[in-house]
Amino acid sequence: MRNILKIMSILTAIILLTCIVLTACTGVKVKVPDASEKKSEQSDGEKTNPTEGQSEESKTNDTKPSENANNKSEQPGNQNQGDNASAKKPKLVKARAVYLTGWSAGNMTKLQQIIELINTTELNAVVLDIKDDDGKVGYETGIQEVREIGGWERKYDVDKVIKLLHENNIYVIGRLVCFKDPILPNKRVDLAYKSVNGGVWRDNRGRAWVNPLNKDSWQYILNIAKEAADKGFDEIQYDYIRFPNAGDGGNVKLIDFGPNFDPNTKSDFIAEFLRISMKEIREGKGIPLSADLFAIAAVGTADDKTLGQNWEKLCAETDYICPMAYPSHYAPGQSIRGVTFAKPDLEPYAVVYQTLMTGKERLEKLEKKAIIRPYLQAFSAPWLGAGNWQRYGAKQIREQIKAVYDAGYDEWILWAPDNVYPLEAFEK
Repeated sequence: MRNILKIMSILTAIILLTCIVLTACTGVKVKVPDASEKKSEQSDGEKTNPTEGQSEESKTNDTKPSENANNKSEQPGNQNQGDNASAKKPKLVKARAVYLTGWSAGNMTKLQQIIELINTTELNAVVLDIKDDDGKVGYETGIQEVREIGGWERKYDVDKVIKLLHENNIYVIGRLVCFKDPILPNKRVDLAYKSVNGGVWRDNRGRAWVNPLNKDSWQYILNIAKEAADKGFDEIQYDYIRFPNAGDGGNVKLIDFGPNFDPNTKSDFIAEFLRISMKEIREGKGIPLSADLFAIAAVGTADDKTLGQNWEKLCAETDYICPMAYPSHYAPGQSIRGVTFAKPDLEPYAVVYQTLMTGKERLEKLEKKAIIRPYLQAFSAPWLGAGNWQRYGAKQIREQIKAVYDAGYDEWILWAPDNVYPLEAFEK
């Protein structure tokens, strides 16, 4: 009996062992309902919805960067934002642009008209005001110092406008007026020009100007530029990077620069400002920097001591130089490259061509030089007096554009204060 029981126990063990082996071979799992199974179900659920249970802030951080990266790759210009921006070179675009004020950008009908004009012609870019010479950033800014002094006004929704322009494959250049700013020096008197008669120097309209000699003013401008780069502008363009002159409506002889100030160093300060800006904007944000200046700086050197705009110095410190080659801005009898213009406004082609050729010849001597992208006149100047001006329409605009091409350049910007540009002026 004992032997029979012993044999039965052995047979039972053999049967159980066989079942275990067969189970392993067939892949059948034995379900064990314990705590580990519940953890597994929770893990599967998290993989299905990775943002479930997270804060709104963490959802944004998880999802937005990849979406933005995809959008940027399909748009012109600003593709170099982010942590690795300093390691990337900015994308340089051959811009054929029109100027657009903040108020026009905030008018959807006007904005759509400009977009349609660009989409149906050779145009591919706009110059849009970041901060005009009214001293106000044209959209709601997050910069505390700007907000504290009332230095902004909601002219347009910057996020909406840039998104719309980029969706239409339009390169967006942000124009930032620098040292002509009536708001900042009123709130920060330490940044204003001083008068030899005491107090703050003002022009004939009672406006104070920012003093470029005070480097504390530079950071204010840079902060606005860097925020604009983060907003999506593809390029930052400085305007009024100069000292005031008599043409601005004020007695500049009353400005107190100090007893030992050398006016020959004005252009050195402007050049240093551009050099620092290139580091902060081009290297720091990965987008190009351009600078506007009077085209007369390309023709002569007399304005170095007044405006502080030296053609060679400025062209060596920025990606683009945008000389304002408006024929109406030249004095009667102006000589350019050996050619005398009795009435410059009546000769748009020749004035622009000779200006650009003069600047080009001067740049040939430089190793480091900016790309030239001139501003062209798309407005009429009746203030010049009868016989000295003409109405600028499609014909006059095309003549200036031809002058740009004949001078060996292929980029230009049209300036019309009212932002009205004739369709006939552009190639389809």
